[in-house]
Amino acid sequence: MSQVMSHPADSLAMAAGEAGHWGAEIRSDLHVRIEPRRHGGIWIELASRVEPYYGDSIRGQAEGVLEALGVCHAHVQIHDEGALPFVIAARIEAAVRRAGLAKGRRALTDQAALPVPSARDRMRRSRLYVPGNEPKYFINAALHGADGIILDLEDSVHASEKDTSRLLVRNALRSINFLNCERMVRINQLPLGLEDLEEIVPQFPNLILIPKVESAAQVSQVGTRITEIQAKSGITHSIWLMPILESALGIENASAIARASEQIVALTIGLEDYTADLGVVKTPSGSESLYARQRVVNAAHAAGIQAIDSVFGDVADMDGLRAWGLNSRAIGFEGMGCVHPLQIAVVHEAFAPTPSQIEKAKCIVAAYNEAQEKGLGVVSLGSKMIDPPVVQRALKLMARAKTMGLIQ
Repeated sequence: MSQVMSHPADSLAMAAGEAGHWGAEIRSDLHVRIEPRRHGGIWIELASRVEPYYGDSIRGQAEGVLEALGVCHAHVQIHDEGALPFVIAARIEAAVRRAGLAKGRRALTDQAALPVPSARDRMRRSRLYVPGNEPKYFINAALHGADGIILDLEDSVHASEKDTSRLLVRNALRSINFLNCERMVRINQLPLGLEDLEEIVPQFPNLILIPKVESAAQVSQVGTRITEIQAKSGITHSIWLMPILESALGIENASAIARASEQIVALTIGLEDYTADLGVVKTPSGSESLYARQRVVNAAHAAGIQAIDSVFGDVADMDGLRAWGLNSRAIGFEGMGCVHPLQIAVVHEAFAPTPSQIEKAKCIVAAYNEAQEKGLGVVSLGSKMIDPPVVQRALKLMARAKTMGLIQ
């Protein structure tokens, strides 16, 4: 235990604020309790296994955050479990806000190098979900090689932790290098998701996932709010949208939703909620959701955007995942979600063209080019005639193979 200032000052007539977690099973996090006082300055009690090495730094950062939030008198108790600075700042700010202080203030961590904007048509084979209230998963998330990292504020976060997770994800976007992964955030279902945008949009996310979308108006509402925040924050790069359809009504409105905003780059489906809405069991074969998945694929391709499949929930069944991914690609999806890092490699394999498919595509393109050079209107490969749609499909496959590093 250590302290900056000790004073038996009376507490203010307001509740103390708490945020974060501590205990034997917790790592990369901390718990903060802040009790506002009438006078006496800041009194900090710190318990940390790394106190001899980082105690002064933790206390110094705590004082800086409190100063930025306008807190001058408080008793602060910190139980640290190896939290990094961006976590410390988020937890202290959350505790202060829960104590009813810091109205209209933020304590932002230093901004790391700004991320590169992501391309509209970039590859999105895999997206790894990371619970927004579990900082231990944030740091190394990008090392698993997913095309995108989703910092999740919705289903993986308990209702009582929505406010604290929002600040944690905000600080993570400012502080963590997610390497080549697309920086994605799944906001909460509207209207709560609009509050998420206030903290998230100024931190340069690449893409926002909108859960439980049932109408084009919901997408427009999110798009409009993002544009307003961008204008206020001076952000000029595009922030893409990916609506998630998770109900029968959402599926029936898939086409309108897919065309609701020019910022939409992909359309996806959430099968757990969809099957629950139907009142049926979600099965490994997916027969009960085939209609919905095909609707998503058709609506996406008609709108000129990517069709992305749901997650495969059984993290122990890699054979089932591989079969699902192959089927998913066969019906027109271009990627799917992952709930565990071990799923990423299997998903990438399932959505990759096979060597025989690549070789066939090469032959088709070569035959077409030869016919064009000879001025022939009819192109054939062996006993089969080749028309322009077949050539376009072959070109797309080769471009995808090149992007994946399968061909030069």
